[in-house]
Amino acid sequence: MAVNAVTFPTLRPRPAGGPRVSILIPARNEAHNLPRTLPGVLAQGAHEVLILDDHSTDGTGELACQLGARVIRGEALPEGWFGKPWACDQLARAATGDILIFTDADVTWGPGALGAVVHQLESTGADLLSALPKQDNQTPGERLLTPLVDLVVLSYLPFPVLKLPFPAASAANGQLMAFRRAAFERAGGYGLVKNEVLEDTLFARRLKAQGGRLTMALGGDCIGVRMYSSYEESVRGFGKNSLPLHLNSRALMTVALAGHLAVYTLPWLLPSPALRLLRFAGLLERPLTNLITGRRKPADLAEGMLGPLTPLLALPVYVRAMRRRVTWKGRAYKQ
Repeated sequence: MAVNAVTFPTLRPRPAGGPRVSILIPARNEAHNLPRTLPGVLAQGAHEVLILDDHSTDGTGELACQLGARVIRGEALPEGWFGKPWACDQLARAATGDILIFTDADVTWGPGALGAVVHQLESTGADLLSALPKQDNQTPGERLLTPLVDLVVLSYLPFPVLKLPFPAASAANGQLMAFRRAAFERAGGYGLVKNEVLEDTLFARRLKAQGGRLTMALGGDCIGVRMYSSYEESVRGFGKNSLPLHLNSRALMTVALAGHLAVYTLPWLLPSPALRLLRFAGLLERPLTNLITGRRKPADLAEGMLGPLTPLLALPVYVRAMRRRVTWKGRAYKQ
């Protein structure tokens, strides 16, 4: 984490301009998010903003049209494809930009965000830039697990590692992925990960295996997100991704849970003074992560008190991830 505090870049607002950019948003039942997020995207000045209405039942497509976006009606899901890769594939085929930016419907774009993303992509010479949006957690329930997205990246992935040529030294966040179109098409587009739940990281890994260059950045004041609005939503979301994050190994996932319980929870149950440092470190980890990402309100820093409880709060995630099938947005996927 100390390395990332110094080296992990943060997006800074910049004027838009330069290459033709397509902002592409896959959307399935996102009518609750679009009024909050879509106006900021449309205000960026991109060459085009396209929304793929993936068979929504809540009026997502109609609402997006009313807000001023161009909407594409999603085609039926083909055999062998998962929902999000298929939606992104359709968006890529319809887009005309030289830079393709895929972003989720719950991601907010602040003034100057497009210029910041394009500048970071071009100045680094990367083929793929993935941003880690600043978390906007508003209720106690969503604070319990959702911020762990930042903690996992900043604790376990030193930013300089991304520059190594090994495919395993890869990561990406599907909430915002900006590609040079030529590199995207050369890699095979979303067909490269057509039946993957963890399509973002695997796309990055396979792109690097083909010689592509990766980079990441923190969203700062440019890019934000409210991923989940409750603890229950966090459990469902993380339960979908946990097994792929553990290399599709239930044994590895079990070892990881045991390790987290031993490091974060057990020291508070044993009276040994030798464990004081471990207890203190467990309380500091979340506040330090939040400081790095720009989440500095008192409630954000107070999340550190959850350290000893986090493995227990994550138990339902592991139980869900152990299942042979997971559901997400009304679709079931085998694990």
